[in-house]
Amino acid sequence: MENIATPILYLRLRKRITVRPGEEVTLGQAARLLQHSSLDKELGQLVLYKHKTEDGNRYVIDILHIIHTIRQQYPGLTVEPYGDPQVLIMIAGKPRQPKKVVLVFSWLMLFFGAGLAIMNFHADVSMREVHQRITELVTGRRQEHPLWFQIPYSLGIGLGMLLFFNHLFRKRLNDEPNPLELEMYMYQENVNTYVIAEEMGKKQKNRNNKPNTDG
Repeated sequence: MENIATPILYLRLRKRITVRPGEEVTLGQAARLLQHSSLDKELGQLVLYKHKTEDGNRYVIDILHIIHTIRQQYPGLTVEPYGDPQVLIMIAGKPRQPKKVVLVFSWLMLFFGAGLAIMNFHADVSMREVHQRITELVTGRRQEHPLWFQIPYSLGIGLGMLLFFNHLFRKRLNDEPNPLELEMYMYQENVNTYVIAEEMGKKQKNRNNKPNTDG
């Protein structure tokens, strides 16, 4: 008897994708696929969801919904999912161009805010007296304004910030992520987890609130 192998589709859901209002979400957009057959292109074009206005600006597609949709079209196909069990769909229109006035204002606020934070810190720890005492210990005489020590110290703060954030304008100093990028990554991961949990909770609540039409 000839042994015919069952076709298997391996898929890994993406964590988050963005589509425009009214667009369809296909399997090829929502997941990475591995299936060596003539069905590759057809599976990638399989529609999983079409955005509706009442869905708002975010939607979650669950792996069970994806498997159900695939088996409706291809009953003989075995689906092997890997990775996250949901994919977050963000609905966003055409990105707006940033306003230069707002950008410059924000940059100035951050610049002077950071400067005031450093100045207030130095005032709290009496940094001026510390510099005077250090120069007195080194030179043997007290100076009211030890600029030869304070200027290199100020330049060192700026250099330290460059090394800490690993950026000089748009140029990276090396390939390692800086602490700010790690914090932003963790923040985005937490937001995605929260939004997915909230959307799944809404779906479950809507299912529970649907009237039972069974006789």
